[in-house]
Amino acid sequence: MIRIKFLNLLFLILFPVFLLGQDTKKDLTKISYLQLKNLFWENDKNAPKQFPYANAYLIKAKKENNPVEKARGSFLISLISENTKALQYLDSAIIYTKNLNDPKFPAYAYSGKGFVYKKQFKYKEAIDNFLIAENIAKKNNMDLYYDTKFSIAALRSEELGEVKEALNLYKECLTYYNDKKVRSPDYSYSYQLLLFGLADAYKALKITDSSTYYNKLGYFESKATKSNHTNALFILNEGANKIFKGNFREALDSINKALPEITFYKDKGNILAAYYYTAKAYEGLNNKNEAVKNFIKVDSIYNINKRITPEFISGYPYLISYYKRNGDKLNQLKYLSKYMQIDSVLQNNYKELTKKLQREYDTPYLIQEKENLIQSLKKENVISYWGIVFLILITIITTGFGFYQFKLKKNYHKRFEKIMQSLDKNNQTNNQQKEQNFEINKSKTSTIGINEELINQILKKLAEFEKTKGFLDATTTIQSLSETFETNNKYVSKIVNVYKEKTFTQYINDLRIEYALNSLKEKSKLRKYTIQALALEFGFNNAESFSTAFYKKTGIKPTYFIKQLEVPKNTTN
Repeated sequence: MIRIKFLNLLFLILFPVFLLGQDTKKDLTKISYLQLKNLFWENDKNAPKQFPYANAYLIKAKKENNPVEKARGSFLISLISENTKALQYLDSAIIYTKNLNDPKFPAYAYSGKGFVYKKQFKYKEAIDNFLIAENIAKKNNMDLYYDTKFSIAALRSEELGEVKEALNLYKECLTYYNDKKVRSPDYSYSYQLLLFGLADAYKALKITDSSTYYNKLGYFESKATKSNHTNALFILNEGANKIFKGNFREALDSINKALPEITFYKDKGNILAAYYYTAKAYEGLNNKNEAVKNFIKVDSIYNINKRITPEFISGYPYLISYYKRNGDKLNQLKYLSKYMQIDSVLQNNYKELTKKLQREYDTPYLIQEKENLIQSLKKENVISYWGIVFLILITIITTGFGFYQFKLKKNYHKRFEKIMQSLDKNNQTNNQQKEQNFEINKSKTSTIGINEELINQILKKLAEFEKTKGFLDATTTIQSLSETFETNNKYVSKIVNVYKEKTFTQYINDLRIEYALNSLKEKSKLRKYTIQALALEFGFNNAESFSTAFYKKTGIKPTYFIKQLEVPKNTTN
């Protein structure tokens, strides 16, 4: 009975409000389009309050049968809608204005679809719509043209790792926005985003001074306009940049300063970035526990968002090596499985999309040049012998390439045979030397400037390091090894340089590759692994670094070596 009375009372209170709301909706259609649009943006980030104004805008436009305003009303509703519903409103906006020459529509609608698809991780569809928006905007809306070019650049840099290609697009946009910003302060936010894109791209390319330059420009611009969120992003980005400069403690100071502001704005993508670079800074300081703790935070955010870009996945090999070293097989398997899953998703998404971009975005200007050339040839009635010359050139190039491939294959096989002979010889030599005591080369002692006893101790520890396969730990650095040896890293470096006749990095990589060669030869099951899995098995963080070190040591690629090992011995190449 109390509940019924409560409901009756609630009805009496809310019914007049409901009626008032109905009247307000009717009255809203009498307001001008400009007023409705302003009211919509005054309630930004409050979708329930924004909807009545957007809906009234669309109803008013439909009553007046104004196609551009119908498109704009649909577009406003799409901004406060999600996924399929947002796409439906954007498709309606396109239909309303498809055959018009309006400066904003349907280009805005196609761009809007690009962002919806990007949010859904459907990058192919996102690129399709960005490209359409860019082509339309180029005719009569240069602001939108460069906004869309920026969106494509950001996708290429952040999602695909195509930083150099993105940098060229950012520079095109910078020329445009530099001029616009001087003439109008309205372009400041777009200018700040562009500066961030440039700073981030230079950071990714490890051109740290250029990254610092654009981070500073962005910092002062965002400070002047009181853009707290973007200001925090520039502080964070410079913190990450300091890691590449080796200033790890300064990096932590910057990241810790930026993180509260980024958290306040619930910027999940950059919260993940902050934890990732915090982990990298601690890794640089050789604080493994803090590095692991922050890499795990990155994984936790990924578990919630299900979104991570190639820039932030290197924490997984670190976690795998850490738990492998500590004998924690459960966590080792957990992060190995996660890493392989992410790697597989990235490979599937990005390889196909990269091909699409090369086909549809990098080459349109070349295609346009080709079309212009064809038209020019038609007008001038150029005789067809140029086509014959072109075919002859193509034939020569193709033949030359085929011969080059033949020679390359032949050289590869010679190198493979040489490697196999070397492995057999080394194994025999190692067996003969197992019982021999290590003798120090006294002729080198006088040139190195280190006590003979200390040299002998470090060389013995290096021998033990090699014997126990310590080089298979992916986190091994000259700093960590020197701490294990309880000595100065400069001593270790000098001794490796003189007695091993290599840099420390080359020394470690050569040990790993020699072990890989023997292991792949002796253990056929390893040949079934992916290159990424082999990289982790042999102490490398990723497939690229493993393949590079393998080729540098042997002159052939690991895939070719494995393929040749699988060829029966009585088969000739």
